[in-house]
Amino acid sequence: MKEVIREKRIDELDYKRGFALLGIILVNILALLNIGIPEPNTLDASYQKFLYLFVEGRFFTIFSFLFGLGFYLFISRSFARGEKAYILFTRRLVILLILGVVHSMFHPGEALLFYAIIGIIILPFYKVNKKINLVISLVLLIVFAVLATKILLIIPLMLLGLVCGQYRVFENLVSKTKQIMLFTILTLAASVIGFYIQYQSIPSQPFINMIFMEADGTYDQASTFLRIGITIGPLLSAFYVGLLLLLLRFKVFQRLLTPLKYYGRMALTNYLGQTIFILIAGKLFITPQLSYIDTLLICITVYAIQLAFSMVWLQFFKMGPLEWIWRIITYWKVIPIRRG
Repeated sequence: MKEVIREKRIDELDYKRGFALLGIILVNILALLNIGIPEPNTLDASYQKFLYLFVEGRFFTIFSFLFGLGFYLFISRSFARGEKAYILFTRRLVILLILGVVHSMFHPGEALLFYAIIGIIILPFYKVNKKINLVISLVLLIVFAVLATKILLIIPLMLLGLVCGQYRVFENLVSKTKQIMLFTILTLAASVIGFYIQYQSIPSQPFINMIFMEADGTYDQASTFLRIGITIGPLLSAFYVGLLLLLLRFKVFQRLLTPLKYYGRMALTNYLGQTIFILIAGKLFITPQLSYIDTLLICITVYAIQLAFSMVWLQFFKMGPLEWIWRIITYWKVIPIRRG
């Protein structure tokens, strides 16, 4: 029997994309503006600890997972429409690769370049049995998490997103409230344990946001703290996702978080837009004098601008401007963008 592929947009995924974008900029801005180490016993020092306990490696993980899931949905829906899915998907990745190369000139270490390369790597897994994919993704996730290799974590995270697509995890979520609640409780318990372990290694003084290995193969306290953060990152990310899905079971939270949905629908436009706004801020302010709290205020300003823009834009258009261009080049034809 032919499998029926759902074409309707899954709103919960847009909420999660928007949520992930909120956290990503908080960390990216530090490197882009070359923010120095905060002074001890200050609000900046406390905020630095907060970032590396609750943000760094958490939202990036969600974003990577969602890219993998998005790749699966794109290919599946293309096949369902009788299109040349692999050709379209490959073209889509080439465009993403070009965007990533250009973006990396302004933002070294950005994610799109890696997503495009890894997208090619995981493409053959689309036809692999979902149980095999699940085992491979979980094993790689554990191995790379233990090794604290953040970049390599993208591979199992995107593959896990593909697996969740194969299992149709995010379809008919209304009927899966009990499963979501159990998942959230289990990931909360695991996150509390992981958080406690990381908190025990928290540096007494502000630190450089880089991992350094000593000559004898050991790590200093700050590096150990950062490595543990990478290791437990997927656990906290999973809890964040579960909690958000539970909140979205309630109409009041759906309405309250509606701006996130629009923000996530324009994820590509807003992700690249974040870099543009940060670089503009770097020109407007004397960056060596900017503090951690200053970066938070800049991020809040960017949130306000992008959230408002996304909500207004999508009242008149079907998708974001860069999403539209991406789709035109993918299908090699002009796609109507204005709402009827």
